[in-house]
Amino acid sequence: MDSNKISKQFHAMFGIFMVAFYIGFGIFFLFFTEKLFVIDKAIRGIMGFTFLLFGCFRIFMTYKQIKDTFFSKKDDYE
Repeated sequence: MDSNKISKQFHAMFGIFMVAFYIGFGIFFLFFTEKLFVIDKAIRGIMGFTFLLFGCFRIFMTYKQIKDTFFSKKDDYE
């Protein structure tokens, strides 16, 4: 196994943690910042929705990256 494939696998797995981060922050901004921080409700909504939207985008991109990296049919020993 070459180091390029290991690097791609690491980035694919790191993508899972980033998806959780973006979706977690989106939920945090939408539902839990009201009592903790003094932030305008519109800004909380915009930030939360943006994080959730980007998290959903990252779900699809990470799925594609994991599928290509771990489950590709091409021969690694060429």
